[in-house]
Amino acid sequence: MGAELFYVLVGAVAVGGFARWRGWPAPLLVTGVALAVSLLPFVPEIEIDGHLLLNLALPPLLYSAALDASFMSFRRSLPHIRRLGVGLVLVTAVVVGVVAWLIMPQLTFAGALLLGAIVGPPDAVSAAAIGRKLGLPRRVMNVMSGESLINDATSLTLVRVFAAIVAGATVTVWQGLWEFVVAVVVGVGVGLIAGLLLHLLRMISSDTVLSAAFGLLMPFAAYALAEHLLGSGVLAVVAMGLYVGYHAPKTNYSTRQHDKPIWQSVDFLLESFVFAYIGLQLPTVLDEIAGSHSSVVIWLALAVFAAVLIIRPLFVFASYSWGQALQRLRLLRFKHAAEERRKHPDGRYARAWEERKSRMRARNGGAEPTKEAIKRRVLEPALSRRERVVISWAGMRGVVTLAMAAALPDLTGGEMPLGNVEVIIAVAFVVTVGTLLLQGLTLPSLIRGLGVSADAERATDAREVERVRKISRDAGLDFLRERQEAWVREHGEGARDHFNKFSRGLLRIQRDTDRTEREAETTELEIVEAERASRRDAKAKARRAAFDEFDELSRGWIEVRRRVLMSECRAGNVSEEVMRDLFVAMDAEELALDTRVRFRDE
Repeated sequence: MGAELFYVLVGAVAVGGFARWRGWPAPLLVTGVALAVSLLPFVPEIEIDGHLLLNLALPPLLYSAALDASFMSFRRSLPHIRRLGVGLVLVTAVVVGVVAWLIMPQLTFAGALLLGAIVGPPDAVSAAAIGRKLGLPRRVMNVMSGESLINDATSLTLVRVFAAIVAGATVTVWQGLWEFVVAVVVGVGVGLIAGLLLHLLRMISSDTVLSAAFGLLMPFAAYALAEHLLGSGVLAVVAMGLYVGYHAPKTNYSTRQHDKPIWQSVDFLLESFVFAYIGLQLPTVLDEIAGSHSSVVIWLALAVFAAVLIIRPLFVFASYSWGQALQRLRLLRFKHAAEERRKHPDGRYARAWEERKSRMRARNGGAEPTKEAIKRRVLEPALSRRERVVISWAGMRGVVTLAMAAALPDLTGGEMPLGNVEVIIAVAFVVTVGTLLLQGLTLPSLIRGLGVSADAERATDAREVERVRKISRDAGLDFLRERQEAWVREHGEGARDHFNKFSRGLLRIQRDTDRTEREAETTELEIVEAERASRRDAKAKARRAAFDEFDELSRGWIEVRRRVLMSECRAGNVSEEVMRDLFVAMDAEELALDTRVRFRDE
């Protein structure tokens, strides 16, 4: 079995690598190729324990997605995410359960609801890959990825409740709600504690290998501990990932640079294997139920497949209209408070407003939130009709549906009739593969046909970048003025020209901050030039201006810009995604400095 799994992994990675090279959606190609390979007569049957798949694949995939997510965008899109991640899963479970029970009553109503809970949560892996390639707006990507982070927790909780009922336990509605509340509170609590511990380690340790090793282990630990305490392992991993990702700008730049390729590789390996397993298992599952129930199961699978396709767009549009109605009420209160502040500058609304802004400034390092930033905190992102259509069609099922279906015998304690287990597994596999192939293959054409793009968002990003560059440039100039006087006092008036020349180089670097490679070259060349200028200068004190002092000045310049950028981001004046992009450029500058120092020491 070990050799077979190794061959599956190698083949999946090879096919996925080919898809990436050609620019095709890797999950779809891997699933399709695996399905074709499974039909070959000499290919053996491969069985994997569902619990093993759930516990090994889910934590790192969820943690990586949360780590890469923007916490601020997640918080802002939370109304959309909550409706889809909780409400849509509940509605899907109930509707699919009723449909399945009407078509096949021998499943029992609890078993039918169990099937609905299993096929309820979409997987954003393939949808996100398509969206990134075609340049979907971030507000759309945030909703899809955020939904996938929390809908798994909702689905797993429902599966536990319905599986317990199937196994013979008596569970009331209040007990089910209580179990959900416990799962949320314990899961989020464990995740935040784990995230805090991992962040502290990343802050105090300069060993990137050690930090990465603990980063790979902690998702499994948080997931297992939360599950042991009857919490949601999914929410624990998501909370930990969001916490670590939000505080990542405070860590050493080398830690950030080291993490990204590691998690990208882990994601690619796990996703390739899981989607290959989906394709390989489908014919086997269909063969198992090809007996007495074959015609009924076919109708059941088609009905459930149609139900999950129809429910999502209906719910997306209906829930969005409900959310907009609530938002209009919120906006009216916001406008009323603003009008009261204008009429009564010393009234309670004005005092509350100033207190709120003061708290925000204190949290954001003194940065003043703009009116637009404050509005963004109050109102959820608006989605156009075309964007809602895209979200409605991005409902592909994936690893969670597959793993929960494979784990059914253990989840129900063996109390569910074997034929019913096979039926549910077969339907879950059909829905998973069907949505992957149908929606996954047509989603790119739908996005292009609707003309959904991020052009307006890129223009907003450009304005934000220009604004934050000006602010960071002004802060950097203040820093350079302070250092110039200290420099002249230490090295004499003759060193002023060298300091100014080096400072002009730093300012040129900041103007090109979006061109990472050029920044790295310019930083290194300016240090070399300044060092040579220092050696050529005839004045004794200027000659004593060592390379280390220029290096320290460069690092101080980078740190000032980082602090300004973080403050503006925390204030909501610049998006977290833009901040991360600019941090990549600054990290490259610091890497160039470290490289220069290392070569000089050698």
